[in-house]
Amino acid sequence: MIDRTKSYCACMLLVLSLPFSVTAGAAPKETVKLCYEAQDVLPWRTEKGGGLNFELLKLVEQRLNIHFDFQSIPWKRCLAQLKANAVDGAFAVSYKPDRRELGEYPGGENVDASKRMHTDTYVVLRRKGSKVEWDGKHFSNLDGAVGFQLGYSVGDVLRAQNLEVDEGSQRADELVRKLIAGRLAAAAVGGSDAAGLMRGPLAPQLEQLPIPIIEKPYFLILSHALVASKPQLAARIWSAVEQARNSAAYKKLVQAEGARH
Repeated sequence: MIDRTKSYCACMLLVLSLPFSVTAGAAPKETVKLCYEAQDVLPWRTEKGGGLNFELLKLVEQRLNIHFDFQSIPWKRCLAQLKANAVDGAFAVSYKPDRRELGEYPGGENVDASKRMHTDTYVVLRRKGSKVEWDGKHFSNLDGAVGFQLGYSVGDVLRAQNLEVDEGSQRADELVRKLIAGRLAAAAVGGSDAAGLMRGPLAPQLEQLPIPIIEKPYFLILSHALVASKPQLAARIWSAVEQARNSAAYKKLVQAEGARH
C-alpha cells in the first residue's frame, strides 16, 4: 500500500510538472509576416534571404524577441498583399503619398526618416556611346523611352517630366538588356542594382551618368491591420529598426559589405 501511494505521488508530481515545464521553457514568440521583392538587390537583400536588410531585421528580432516570417514574392503582389492585410509588413519601400493606402510608414503622415532601413539612389544608365544626358533636373538627347522596373517609385519622377516611359521589366538585368538592344533610350535603375550591373558582364556595353535622379530613404512599412490592432508592437518595431541601424554591430556589417566591393 505504501509503495502504491509513493508511486501515485511520483506520477502526480510528474504530470503537474509537465505543463509548467512547457510554459516556462519558452513562451511562443510574436510572429510578424513580412514580404519582400523576389529578386536580388545587393547589398540590401537577395531573393534567398541574404544581405544587409535581413541582417538588420535579425537584430530587430533579437532586440524585441519576436520572429519575422519572410516571404519572397514579386513586388507588385507584395504591395497588394500588404494592402489586403494578408501580410503584416513589406520592405524595403520608398515613400510615395499614394502608398499610404497600402500600409503605414513610421511617423504616419510626417514620415520619420530616422526610422528608415537604408538610403539608396536611382541613377541613369545609357548604352555605350549614347548621347543621352541627365543634368539633375532634365533629360536631353532622348530618342526613345526611359525604362524602369515594374512598380518602382522612380516612375513618378519620370512621368512628372512628361517623358515616354516603359515599365515592362521586372528585373534590373532584364531592363538593361532592353536598353542594350535599342528598345530604350535610357534606364532608371536603383543605385545598388546599377553598381552590380557595372561590375558584371554587361558593363562594357553600358555607361552610368554621374548625377543621380533622386536619393530616397527605404522603410519597413506595416499593415493597417497590424498598426490598428497592435500599435505598441508597431512602434517598438520601428524604434528597433532605428536602434539596430545605428548599432555598432550593424555598422560593422555595413563596413564588411563595403570592403567586399
